[in-house]
Amino acid sequence: MSQLLEIFWSFLKIGAFTFGGGYAMIPLIQYEVISRRGWLTEQEFIDLLTIAQTAPGPIALNTAVFVGYKFRRYWGALAAVLGVVIPSFAIILVIAMFFAGIRNNVWVDAAFKGMRPAVVALIVAPIVGLTKGMHWVGLSIALATAVTVWYFGFSPIWLIIAGAIGGVLWVAYKGKEVNP
Repeated sequence: MSQLLEIFWSFLKIGAFTFGGGYAMIPLIQYEVISRRGWLTEQEFIDLLTIAQTAPGPIALNTAVFVGYKFRRYWGALAAVLGVVIPSFAIILVIAMFFAGIRNNVWVDAAFKGMRPAVVALIVAPIVGLTKGMHWVGLSIALATAVTVWYFGFSPIWLIIAGAIGGVLWVAYKGKEVNP
């Protein structure tokens, strides 16, 4: 199978079998590109995920673009994006066609309510996984940032900018070279 087809197929499976949005896709993307395919190391994935979160747009789509681009440049990015988008597009299209007739169906409502705990678990799992090996200072900063955004309603954009400035200042203070 060609590499473009592999990228497309991998992200098609991720897009087809993930419910709950972009953050719920992260554990599946992580498994596929690190454990199953060996396309990225854990550190590369964390770096890529950081960039994907700061770029505008859905995180799963951004991650797909970056993974595809890393291996096959623009064609790889296109293959990954098409793979991750086609299932959602098809599902939403079908739901839109029939939603008026089923929106008040008790079984449909029960199914959506039953999926909620699984979606929350899929969102929390990568967060826990990404904290492994972090220094307690980093964990404290992450927790303080989450509380600041959630409880006080502070814009995450300013916290991301502050984190970037803090990282640059820390490296400058320590006198280390930043790897390009």
